[in-house]
Amino acid sequence: MLAARATLGIGAAYGGPDAGGTLALVPTMGALHEGHRSLIRLAREHAGHVAVSIFVNPLQFGPGEDFSRYPRTFEADLEVCASEGVGLVFAPAADEMYRPGRQVGLSSGHMGTVVEGAFRPGHFDGVLTVVMKLFNLVQPDTAVFGQKDAQQLALIRRMVADLDLPIAIVGAPTLREPDGLALSSRNRYLSADDRATALALSSALREGAREAVPGEILRAARAVLDEAARATPPLLLDYLALVDPATFAAVPEDHRGEAVLVVAAKVGTTRLIDNTPLTLTT
Repeated sequence: MLAARATLGIGAAYGGPDAGGTLALVPTMGALHEGHRSLIRLAREHAGHVAVSIFVNPLQFGPGEDFSRYPRTFEADLEVCASEGVGLVFAPAADEMYRPGRQVGLSSGHMGTVVEGAFRPGHFDGVLTVVMKLFNLVQPDTAVFGQKDAQQLALIRRMVADLDLPIAIVGAPTLREPDGLALSSRNRYLSADDRATALALSSALREGAREAVPGEILRAARAVLDEAARATPPLLLDYLALVDPATFAAVPEDHRGEAVLVVAAKVGTTRLIDNTPLTLTT
């Protein structure tokens, strides 16, 4: 693939798909890892051509969050895309995506203010705004998102349904490192001691998944997290919740059917999220 200006009007492109056929988009913030590779491979199953966007979106970072230090590895990201046969890399600059005096954006509604949204006010408004802009600019037939960001995925599906967008949304299973830690671009910030504590997130999800009813699921998971809170360094829990995967409302004690056990916590200077889908039948 050869470097070129994007035919989409803004940003930089790397190569480009043929005009014909269907197109799948994999939106990313760069710092690509094996989890992103899995999204690209899944995208290829759903379309004739694959595009990857790389844009660290300032609208989804709140005050004191890690926007300035979020890893930016553009050249390495291009190598990943090339090795995976990506036809187009769309990498706009912030001042191209957001014009001076910008006033209009999207609201994530009530669903964007609960669980993760309660700890990151405005975060999902920024996510939906940039995703809508990417959809408008790239015009994909399909878009692929990881299920690790479960609330984000649910909100994007809600946006597509509510706004009648002609785009199929595909969720990709969470990939994990051999020790169980969910793959994340932020894992590189963890020291060895941080990582040992951070493993409590996936351990808590596994323990919760052994139970059958909401109250017991949460109690089993919280016991693991409480122990990690006494570790060095400690795990600082933001939330643990069992929610409906479509609305992210907490499920009642008599809930039967699909649910998602979600958790977020900070270890050292790094904030991590994780989740596991469950089906409650008894």
